[in-house]
Amino acid sequence: MSLQKTRINIKGKDFEVNSVKVGNVEMVVTEGFLRHVWVNDEWFTEVDDPEKIIGTLKKISPRPDYFTFIQRVPDGEPRFPYYRETESWAVLPVSSFDHWWKNQIKSEARNRARQAGKRGVVMKRPDFDDAFVEGMVDIFNETPVRQGKPFWHYGKDFETVKNQFSRYLFRESLIGAYYEDKLIGFIMLGNAGKFAVTGQIISKIKHRDKCPNNALIAEAIRVCEEKGIPYLCYTYWDERSLGGFKKKNGFERFDVPRYYVPLTVKGKVALSLNLHRGFKGMLPERLKNRLKDLRNRYYNKKSKGKDN
Repeated sequence: MSLQKTRINIKGKDFEVNSVKVGNVEMVVTEGFLRHVWVNDEWFTEVDDPEKIIGTLKKISPRPDYFTFIQRVPDGEPRFPYYRETESWAVLPVSSFDHWWKNQIKSEARNRARQAGKRGVVMKRPDFDDAFVEGMVDIFNETPVRQGKPFWHYGKDFETVKNQFSRYLFRESLIGAYYEDKLIGFIMLGNAGKFAVTGQIISKIKHRDKCPNNALIAEAIRVCEEKGIPYLCYTYWDERSLGGFKKKNGFERFDVPRYYVPLTVKGKVALSLNLHRGFKGMLPERLKNRLKDLRNRYYNKKSKGKDN
């Protein structure tokens, strides 16, 4: 079976990669010593028949070494017999905005959401027009460093942002936070069917005192209630600074299985030796956190040096 070329976006950059399609499921085939296959756009794609996919992948020449896929929220109980590891998502069950406001959100986050309105932040459901894109570019180019590391979208021009962020508008709801009629933050809320996902949530650092991110989360929950979406996912669960923000806004850890299926002898050996995790994946969690702290200090210091 021959491979096709497709373009994907990883960490804000476009790449041309090999892909293969089985039914409605498109998979990306990586290059390199250990070649693996993963589901393109996997947060939005259900894998109901992995055996059919595995059969197709074994016909590719040269054959990839292993195939990986996930079960999506709210399907946390393992359904397939393959080797699996746990992947943790930050998930908020949504029944109604009122229930979230009274029972799920912490008092500190509730107060910050109130403060946004009191300090002049206005929530809107904007169109993806030139004015919105210009606001995005302005936010992206505020600083080259966010959360202690180089920011993916810093330095992008109007056309690049418009092209990259217009691809999935068919499944996204736009939420904007405005101050004095200027965009200071936004969410591109993706509808994955069983849940919504904060594909992009960002706001201007200079307006952090106005708590726009808290107001954006609150508006995202209103959208979920309106559309009957039972879960809101804020990407992956973590215990560091962003994890604290998620907890205060009512998000919980939800574990889903990630499966790994060897397709070659090399793939089987690699999985048994945990080589699929890569160098970073094999480091102890404490050491990874220490290295992240050092990285954050380096880039924050570097960024402040440029400002001066």
